[in-house]
Amino acid sequence: MSKQSKPQSGGDNFTRWLVIGMVALVVVTGVVFSMMSSSTKANESFEALDNYKLGAPVSTTLDSAAGSGLVLNPGAPVRIDIWEDPQCPVCRTFESSLGTYVETMIRSQRATVVYHVLSFLGPESIRSANAMMCAADESQYLDFQKSVYIVQPALENSGFYSNENLIKIGEKIGIKSEKFKECVTNGAKLELVKTHADSMAAYKVQGTPTVFINGKLWERMSNSFDENEFRLAVEAG
Repeated sequence: MSKQSKPQSGGDNFTRWLVIGMVALVVVTGVVFSMMSSSTKANESFEALDNYKLGAPVSTTLDSAAGSGLVLNPGAPVRIDIWEDPQCPVCRTFESSLGTYVETMIRSQRATVVYHVLSFLGPESIRSANAMMCAADESQYLDFQKSVYIVQPALENSGFYSNENLIKIGEKIGIKSEKFKECVTNGAKLELVKTHADSMAAYKVQGTPTVFINGKLWERMSNSFDENEFRLAVEAG
């Protein structure tokens, strides 16, 4: 009776390791390509802030009776409360449509505007809200907020709103103080961010953007954010 031959091992080692190596190369290449693509997209986003001109500083105060909202131009006859999340795409539409009008009302001292910076869309909203409040300490909330929406990525929590990039947004528009950088990096305003978030329930705010004019909820009639419609609502008080 002949001896049964033993199965040979290691005969395909070269092929097996070649396949493993090729798979690893594909994975590494994919990661590198993804990182390069993300970097390219980030740079393209920052290009939108090239030649941005920083406006005159506008100081802010906190309204402790209204969830510590950020108050610009207190004491005007009309008060507009705006609730937004930095990652909210509809908030970006609101700002691109009505932001200039709101800013004009602030800078001409015709309205008190209170910003409630929410953060329910995730960690990047929290970081962005913190950075916005750091910019408020520089009296540059309006320009920094505008810039955050200009470069807002299409996907939420995509990694774009890192502390590094938020500082870079500031630098691109002219906010370059070490105080601002440290505030962003250290999350110095996170307690204030939480206070804003916790105040949603008291005002029955369930989404963004939400706007109150002299304490009354503004409900738009058109499908878009129409400036004339909003202006008439503000003038009606």
